[in-house]
Amino acid sequence: MAKFGNVQVKKCGFSPSPLCLNALIDDKKPIRISGMNSTTTVGAESLMAAIAQRRSMGLSRMSDAPVPQELIETMLEAANWAPSHKDTEPWRFTIFSGEGRGHLADFFEAAYRSDHAEPMDPVALQGYRDRAFAAPVWIAIAMEPGRDSAGNPLVPEIEEVMAVSGAVLNLHLMASSLGLAGMWHSKGVSVHPAVAAGLGLREPRYLLGFFMLGWPNCEWMSGERRPIMDKVRWVTE
Repeated sequence: MAKFGNVQVKKCGFSPSPLCLNALIDDKKPIRISGMNSTTTVGAESLMAAIAQRRSMGLSRMSDAPVPQELIETMLEAANWAPSHKDTEPWRFTIFSGEGRGHLADFFEAAYRSDHAEPMDPVALQGYRDRAFAAPVWIAIAMEPGRDSAGNPLVPEIEEVMAVSGAVLNLHLMASSLGLAGMWHSKGVSVHPAVAAGLGLREPRYLLGFFMLGWPNCEWMSGERRPIMDKVRWVTE
């Protein structure tokens, strides 16, 4: 464990990047950046390292150790700096941890019951409930589109979804920089209408999945990508 301010950060084969260390502030005040200067500019190498070390790590790769709220707040602050057309900032997050995961278990159970008729399999039903406790933290990811005074959308819905995606990537990059495992899960029960209803999400607000979060219980995963030039066309004339 390494200590930064009042926060204990678990190392996992690498040291947290300067990007996350600058964001760990003891007084929890919102981070405000007015312009790029020597104190806010992140080195290109550090930024590339943070991007390249990010991995999607699911429930089987997480321990049950609790995650300090300070670290989650730092991740959320990183998410909040994502870009959005017309500054709609459509990302909305609900965090479940500790005993609060019992509410999520209720939502998952409601999803199972809505899809199955009686008599239900008690083992399968319990499996849905147990899933909520398989990660120490679940972050519900929702999209609330910007509206004008008449209630009309400010931008096309796809742009709001893209903005939320950018926010979740920021959140994930910060999690990885802090040595935390995580993954955005966006199918099945994670986007089930019964779960969305439990969260109070109804059109035009949408549930886009959950970010599961915890300390890794294994070696940090390696990764590779096919060459970028296989995916690029240059038009210069």
